[in-house]
Amino acid sequence: MEQFIQLKGIAAPLMQANIDTDLLIPSREINSPGRDGYGEKLLAPWRYEGGTSDKRVEHPDFVLNREPYRRATILLAGENFGSGSSREAAVWAVRQFGFRCVIAPSFGAIFQNNCYRNGVLPVVLPAHEIAALAVEAERETLELTVDLQSCSVRHPNGRSLSFTVPPSERTLLLEGLDAIGLTLKRGAAIEAYQAALCEAHPWILAVAEPR
Repeated sequence: MEQFIQLKGIAAPLMQANIDTDLLIPSREINSPGRDGYGEKLLAPWRYEGGTSDKRVEHPDFVLNREPYRRATILLAGENFGSGSSREAAVWAVRQFGFRCVIAPSFGAIFQNNCYRNGVLPVVLPAHEIAALAVEAERETLELTVDLQSCSVRHPNGRSLSFTVPPSERTLLLEGLDAIGLTLKRGAAIEAYQAALCEAHPWILAVAEPR
């Protein structure tokens, strides 16, 4: 997984509340082999005429179909972003479109956890702060800096907003690890535990006699 340490990028405003995973990636769009090919399917009902990515005719007024937002790497969103079903493809679509960070007042719990495990940083900030940033982003190109080491979102004028991330999830992103990689960091402790356990209970190693 790609590390997330610091991100400086264009912010795209999408301030509707309750954007759920079925809107982020409708079930009819989950037809790519493996995990690839989902970026163009993100928010297909809103991005394309007819509501599907098959036609590839973009709604010209939709925010992510316009410059500079189609190049955005930071998404400003409304509350309860990513609610609904547990489909991990919703995060794949967000990431493959180009977003590495979503800033919202709140997230669907499963979507939020899936973000950490797919290299996307979900940042929770107060709704009024996000709304103010969105107004700026709608007026002109807004570049924000999201720093995971200091857990801050920095505005070009120098103003900084702080956020919190669970320590284990922060480690995943900072070091570019998946859950298995994070576990293997404790390999020496795991091996020591296994050795002590087998010494105390040698029957664990016994091989059953064939009948």
